Amino acid sequence: MKSINYKNLIEIVCRLYVFFFLTAYGLGKVLGAQFYTPDSIPPEIETMPISQIPDFDLAWVFMGRSFGYMLFIGIAEIIGALMLLFNKTKLIGTLILISIMVNVIVFDIFFLDEYGALASAIIYLLMLFTILLINKEKIVEVLKTLTHFDEKSKATFKEKLIKYSIIILTISVVFTINQLLVSWLGYGKG
Repeated sequence: MKSINYKNLIEIVCRLYVFFFLTAYGLGKVLGAQFYTPDSIPPEIETMPISQIPDFDLAWVFMGRSFGYMLFIGIAEIIGALMLLFNKTKLIGTLILISIMVNVIVFDIFFLDEYGALASAIIYLLMLFTILLINKEKIVEVLKTLTHFDEKSKATFKEKLIKYSIIILTISVVFTINQLLVSWLGYGKG
């Protein structure tokens, strides 16, 4: 009988567990069922002064205020979760979901008083990190590829000076355009 590859087994458990739950949360957002949408705010919350609304309810009202935002986060969760199902895309899905889960955890810590949701988010994040740890050789290989620079070409001082002058000039132009757009469009109501 062949021996069991426990690393592979652990990875599959993590991938499927996170897939199932984050797909459910993503669908909840896409369908408008996770947060309080403008049409689904509980009457007792709707009539309460904003300073008296409990943190959880205030967060749910705020998050549900923009369907576009809920849709974006929900679709990102679903896409990341679906990517976990395939070996070729599992690491990309893991990285997408890690960024989402870190945001959820920070949000839960600072805005919610629901520790069960925080515990679940931490478990999902730990499972995603487990997937990365099991695939650490691939991650290291990618990082080496991304950070490898051609050391053969040594630029002269004059070439470096020209290069950095162009960079500074370009940054100045982009900054100027950015500030003109902000002045023209305004800063918003906040």
